[in-house]
Amino acid sequence: MHLLETRDLTYIYPGNVTGLDKVNFIAGRNARIAVIGANGAGKSTLFKHFNGILRPTSGTVLVHGEPVTARNIREVRKFVGLVFQNADDQIFSPTVQQDVAFGPLNLGLDDDTVSHRVEEALAMVGIEHLRDRVPHHLSGGEKKRVAIAGVIAMEPQVLILDEPTAGLDPQGVRDLITVINTLAREYGITVIFSTHDVSLVPEVADYLYVMHRGTIVSQGTIESVFSDPDLLASVRLDVPVIPKLIRSLQDEGIDIGMAYTLDAAKHAFLASCRKRV
Repeated sequence: MHLLETRDLTYIYPGNVTGLDKVNFIAGRNARIAVIGANGAGKSTLFKHFNGILRPTSGTVLVHGEPVTARNIREVRKFVGLVFQNADDQIFSPTVQQDVAFGPLNLGLDDDTVSHRVEEALAMVGIEHLRDRVPHHLSGGEKKRVAIAGVIAMEPQVLILDEPTAGLDPQGVRDLITVINTLAREYGITVIFSTHDVSLVPEVADYLYVMHRGTIVSQGTIESVFSDPDLLASVRLDVPVIPKLIRSLQDEGIDIGMAYTLDAAKHAFLASCRKRV
C-alpha cells in the first residue's frame, strides 16, 4: 500500500483553466521525491491536493490507501504535512517555541506530550537555539526551518515542501538540504518537494516527476530523467551542471564515469586521473 497516491487527478480552476490533467503519482515509504517543472507547471496545485486544501474536479487522492474525504480530512492533515513556499504564511506566534507547539496543542495533546514533540522537532531541524526568538526577526532559511518544525511536531509520515529553497541564500540552501536528508534517512519521513532548480535535485532526491502544463511528462530515477536533455529542454528545464560538464568531457573522449552530485563527481574525476597516470 502506498503512503500517498493520485489516480487520474484533474483540477479545473474557475474560468475553465486546467490546473491538473489526469495526474498519476505515487509515494512510498522512506522516499525522497522531487517534482520539477517550470513556474506554472502545476506543482503547487498538485501539492494542495495531497492534504485536502484543494478538492479534485475528478480523479482521486488516496492517503494510506484511503480516499481523502471531508470525513477524514483531519487525520489526513496529520499524516501529510505541507510547508508552503512562503514561510511567513505559516508562522504567527510570538516565539519559535510557541509556533512549533501550535499544531500539537490543537490536537488536544497534554502539556508533557506537546513539550516532547516541540523539543524533538526543534532538534530534528537544528534550531533548538532559536526557541525563544521572535520568528519574524529570523532569516529566510531559519523561518523555513521553523515552518518545517511546526509541521514535524504533528508527526506526519509524509512531508510536502513547496519550492523550499525559494528566497534562500546559499547557506540557507545547504542547511535545508541537510534537513531534508536527515528527515528522510534518519527519521524515515517521506519527503516530497517541488523545485525548478534542477541543480538541487541530485542532492536530495531519489526519484523525479517532471511536470508541464498540469501533466506529468516524465518520471524516474535521477539518472534516467537527466539523461534526456531534449525532454528537459521541451519543458523549459536543463540538465544540472555537474552531469552536463561530465557529458561534455566524455564527448571530448575523456574516460570518466557519470556523476550527479559534487561528491560523486570528485570521485569520478580522481578515478579518471588515476587511469591516465
